[in-house]
Amino acid sequence: MSGTSELPAPVEPGGPAARATLTEPVPAPLGIFDPHLLAACISCGFCLPVCPTYAQTKAEADSPRGRITLMRALEEGRLDADDSTLQAQAGRCLGCRRCETVCPAGVKYGELLEQWRDHQWRGRHTPPVAAALRAGVRVTPALTAGGLVRGAARPTGAADPARPHLMLGCLERSLFPKVSKAVLKFVPDADVPAGQGCCGALHAHNGGSVEAAAMAARLGETMPGTIVSTSGGCAAYLAHQLGHERVKEISEFLLAQWEADPESMPSLRRLTIDGRPARVGLKDSCQLRNGLGVIQPPRTLIAKVADYVELPSAGVCCGGAGTYSMLQPEMSKAVLDPTLVQAREADLDYLVALNVVCTRQLQAGVKRAKLRVKVVHLVELLELALSD
Repeated sequence: MSGTSELPAPVEPGGPAARATLTEPVPAPLGIFDPHLLAACISCGFCLPVCPTYAQTKAEADSPRGRITLMRALEEGRLDADDSTLQAQAGRCLGCRRCETVCPAGVKYGELLEQWRDHQWRGRHTPPVAAALRAGVRVTPALTAGGLVRGAARPTGAADPARPHLMLGCLERSLFPKVSKAVLKFVPDADVPAGQGCCGALHAHNGGSVEAAAMAARLGETMPGTIVSTSGGCAAYLAHQLGHERVKEISEFLLAQWEADPESMPSLRRLTIDGRPARVGLKDSCQLRNGLGVIQPPRTLIAKVADYVELPSAGVCCGGAGTYSMLQPEMSKAVLDPTLVQAREADLDYLVALNVVCTRQLQAGVKRAKLRVKVVHLVELLELALSD
C-alpha cells in the first residue's frame, strides 16, 4: 500500500533560502492552528513507530510528524489550502491519538487534527459522508425515534440530578439497542433522560468542532450530574468538554461501583464454552485509552467472568475511527487485519468492544475473515454472565 509523501522542504540554516528570508517579508500566520500547540512538536520521531498509518506505508506524510509539517506549511502560507496532499492527509489520519501517549513534548495532536479538519473540511471540500452524518445527528427527534423503534432503553423523562444518567449513543441506540438495556441491569438506579441529543464527538472529529462544543454543552444541561456513556469515543469527548468528574465510561463506572460496594452488583458466574472457561479478548477504544487514560477497568471486568486474553494489538486502532472506514476503506481494513490474525491465533470465543463504531468495524472484519469469534460490547458480555 502506498501513501502520499511529498512534504515541503525545510529551510536549511544559512542556505540560499534562509538568506533570502532576511530580505523578504515574513508572512503572518494564518491563524488556523493554536500557535502553542503547533510549536510544541520537536520533530523527534518518537510518534512514527506507534502510528497505524505509518506502519502500513512507511511514508513520512502518513506519520504524525509528517502531518504536523504539513500543518505548519499551511499555517505559514507555504501550501495552499487546496493542495492535494493537505486534502488527502487531513482525512488519512485515524485520529487515534496513540502518538500522544509516547510524545516527550506533550503534543496535543488530537486538538491539532480537529483544527486542521475545521479548516480543510469546509464547503465543497467536506467529505459527503461526514456532511451527511453531521446533519443527521443534529435531529434529536429522529435519534429518539430510532431508539424507540429498535427497542433501546426507553427515556424516563426529565433528568433527576441525584441519579446517574445513562447516555444513549446517537447511532448505538438504533444499531445496538441491547447495549443500553443491559446497562440498566447493572445500574438499576440510573435514569434515561428524555431529549438527549448528540454529544458532539462526531462533529468534533469531522470538521465541526465549534458546533460540537455547543452540542456537548446542551447535553450537559439536559443531564446535570453524572453521565454514564457506553461509548469510549463519546465519553472521552464529553469528559474533555464537561470534566471527567462528571462523565464516566461504563467500565470505569461499573468497576468503581463494584469496588465501593460489592453487594450492589448482581451475582456473576464464570462463562464457559463446551465445559471450558471462555477466552475473551478486548479491542480498546482509542479515544478512551489514549484520550481519557481508561485502560485497566474493562480488562478487570472481563477477567471477573472469563479468561482474559491480551491481544498484541489491543491498544492499536481497529481502523473504524468514526467515519474513517467509509472514507478510507482500504487503509481501514489494513489497520484491522493484524487484530483478526491475532484473534484467530488466540482461539478467542468473544472479542469485546467499547465503542459503537469499533463494534461495527470488528463485526465486519470477523465476517470477512470467517472467524468464529463473536463481537460483543462489554456490558453484553457481563449480561451473559448474570446468574440465573
